[in-house]
Amino acid sequence: MRVFLVAGEASGDRLGAALMAGLKDLAPEVAFDGIGGPLMQAEGLVSRFPMDELSVFGIAEVLPKYRHLKRRIAETAQAVIETAPDVLITIDSPDFCLRVARLVKQQSGVRTVHYVAPSVWAWRAGRAEKMAKSIDQVLALLPFEPPYMEAAGMRCDFVGHPVVAEPQVSAADVAGFRAETGIGDAPILLVLPGSRRGEVGRLAPVFGEALRPVLARHPDVRVVLPAAAQVASAVLEAARSWPGAPVMLDPRAMPEAEAAARKRAAFAAADYALAASGTVSLELAAAATPMVIAYDMSWFSWQIMSRMLKTDTVTLVNLVSGRNTIPEFLGPACKPAAIAAALNNLIADPAARAAQVEAMAETMVKLGQGAEAPGRRAARAVLDGLTPV
Repeated sequence: MRVFLVAGEASGDRLGAALMAGLKDLAPEVAFDGIGGPLMQAEGLVSRFPMDELSVFGIAEVLPKYRHLKRRIAETAQAVIETAPDVLITIDSPDFCLRVARLVKQQSGVRTVHYVAPSVWAWRAGRAEKMAKSIDQVLALLPFEPPYMEAAGMRCDFVGHPVVAEPQVSAADVAGFRAETGIGDAPILLVLPGSRRGEVGRLAPVFGEALRPVLARHPDVRVVLPAAAQVASAVLEAARSWPGAPVMLDPRAMPEAEAAARKRAAFAAADYALAASGTVSLELAAAATPMVIAYDMSWFSWQIMSRMLKTDTVTLVNLVSGRNTIPEFLGPACKPAAIAAALNNLIADPAARAAQVEAMAETMVKLGQGAEAPGRRAARAVLDGLTPV
């Protein structure tokens, strides 16, 4: 059995590696080809070119590399057509991956699987119909996604979210983190202003100002910033003007595995969190950390997004649990005073925290906690899709 995989960024590399491990367990004769990062390479993939070439976000960043990316799309599609694998599995990165799949489908009968469903339940529902022209099967991370994909004509399997497969944090790990940082028994407020420079640039000043009334009212609270490596310098610079002498967790000075373990310990040790909207809310939910979510973007982007948005919340815990327990402040509502008021209420109200924790636990179960590992479930779904009916 031959599998061609394409991943374009670090999150896709993690998904791809777990899927590859599952395929090796279930189909030991499997052989891999394609594009992936270090985790997929550790599972046996020899990447045709560096995955980092595809990790480009935003119009300003993409335009200078457009011709090169277009060549890589054509080159990747041609490699699939020439090698004729049993299945092409594209992982997230839809701007690159779905273009590859489209070219492959135009010139071959190779089965195509896309891992990570687009969020058509939130906005741009037409993407599913467009995607169905070149994708046979979708592997979904969220339990409510299959009906949207199936309505467009694709097979869709919910395989679980990778957050449920993250290593568990022990009480000793939490105690060690508190001792190492000198925080002791003080309450911890995690602050997470994003993992991209644009997010940090917009959110860090707002989050910093929101902290002032919170720390004035709760002077014993310690602020901890677990920065992503790619924006650590920007976060460190922004936090210089923040109140409360924040504890900065800079992952650049330690091995990746050690930095990841330290981040998990910080999440588990935290009593509350203020975070940018995104999958980080699921990481916090896995640690049962009560949170407030906020996000901002340009006025123009907000005008477009707010008109297209089909849900009354964007926080995944709210969406999966069906209970809007986590306050969120988006676009024009992303203001320091409002965020501070929500944080002060969260700190002062045990019932509000308990409601969040209950919704988080429900979310984790719905995302696959306690079931077969997502990578293995994804592998099983791929193999089942290849079996003639």
